[in-house]
Amino acid sequence: MSTAEKSVEAGATPAIEESNTLAEAETSLPAPTDAPGKAPVGLKWRCSPGFITLVVGFGVATDLFVYSSIIPVIPFQLERLGYSTGVASELTGWLLFVFSGGLAAFTIPIAWVSERYGLRKSPLIVAMLVLIGSQIMFMEAPIYAVMCIARVLQGFASTMVWVVGMALLCDNVPPDSMGKYIGMAMSGMSAGTLAGPPIGGAIYTRFGFRGPFIFGMGVAVLDLIGRILVIERKEALRWGYDPLAVQETADEEKQGEPTATPDSGPVTAPSLLQVITRLFKSSRAAVIMVICVLYGIIYAAMEPTLPLHLQDIWGLNSSKVGLIYLGSAVPSLLSSPLAGWLSDRQGVEWICALCLSLGFVWYLVLIVQKSLALFIVAYVLESFFVGGTLSPVMTDLANISRSIEGVGFAHVYGAFNIMFSAGSTVGPVLGGQVSGSDVDGSDTDGCCLDLRSFPAWLDDHNSGWRWDFPCLHFTLGDVHGRRSSLPTAET
Repeated sequence: MSTAEKSVEAGATPAIEESNTLAEAETSLPAPTDAPGKAPVGLKWRCSPGFITLVVGFGVATDLFVYSSIIPVIPFQLERLGYSTGVASELTGWLLFVFSGGLAAFTIPIAWVSERYGLRKSPLIVAMLVLIGSQIMFMEAPIYAVMCIARVLQGFASTMVWVVGMALLCDNVPPDSMGKYIGMAMSGMSAGTLAGPPIGGAIYTRFGFRGPFIFGMGVAVLDLIGRILVIERKEALRWGYDPLAVQETADEEKQGEPTATPDSGPVTAPSLLQVITRLFKSSRAAVIMVICVLYGIIYAAMEPTLPLHLQDIWGLNSSKVGLIYLGSAVPSLLSSPLAGWLSDRQGVEWICALCLSLGFVWYLVLIVQKSLALFIVAYVLESFFVGGTLSPVMTDLANISRSIEGVGFAHVYGAFNIMFSAGSTVGPVLGGQVSGSDVDGSDTDGCCLDLRSFPAWLDDHNSGWRWDFPCLHFTLGDVHGRRSSLPTAET
């Protein structure tokens, strides 16, 4: 070998060795602080859209179960504290009021913090711990004021489910199938309402006042476990796994970038006033908000008046009234996911309008006092169609969030929560005042029948449509509602 060749070889060897040394040094450097370690057990199913939908739906069911299971037993506990029957009934109504007040009071700060800092899972865990604590507080309350504080805290926990929980769901399901997943989650509302009163009443009869609360805490613990197990999509992506298995859209990238790593810091976001202004500048959003308010009014107005109406007209006792409630809640278990599935394929505006219109038709039949069988059939069908309303409404709120810059999922569901809370706060008072006058309560149905129907026909391109049915319904309600009137003669 020549001297030149030797010199080249000698010069190449240090270069190669230096290159290898650098490579070894690079591989020996510590991983970035945001790089994940070993993937958690069950990563694929814990971040899957199906599991997250199950957790959110179970959270909705738990919220409604805890809310409804203790309502039948509250008056008895108030009587044990020394209140008379009449006063206990009045104080029970105020406990429902402060729950709605808690919903409204906590919604804005929760929605703002959730979107500002990209928080989803951790607030839901905190909310469940608060719910369990509030149940213990209510169960052991020595005075009425402690009961009120406990109900306010329950309103806080409920707000987390409806604002942060729905935002978590929308973050982690495919956009083109969002209606289907929201519909399945919303069926938890019917499940909780369906199971709460009968289970709470049965446990109270067997184990006393503390029974329903202890059972509710057991359900809440199961819910808490589910929330802890959830892995958000933004976390799953750090382990190289995308649960949606689709190419991210520009909107998804915009939502994911601020929260891609836990140490990315606060997200630059518009102020609360800017969010509210942008949201309510949209006529589409305004129509949805009107529907939410009216839905809350009528949903809550029917709740206290229907049992009295059934008892007054057909002499039904509480057990038979409970069976009618059960029969009406079962169909909505099916209508909610069905309406969500159809919303993905036909458009939310058409499904929402269809559900409200068909529900309105059967509301008309509820005015008629000819037959109990007819009333039950009408009530079941009305519940089926109206129960399918929330899925397209919630889906459209998610679509609105995507279409308005700076408005996140927690913002739109926070607005929904405020509007529904406002309606559900006014509803019991309105229903009680109407049914408590010289009427039997059926005109509560008559005067409110289509309030939820006509906003669904309004859209961004044609806001001039208006159906003048409320005037007709007030007339029908007065005719059929007053005991002194003969419906056939009046009409």
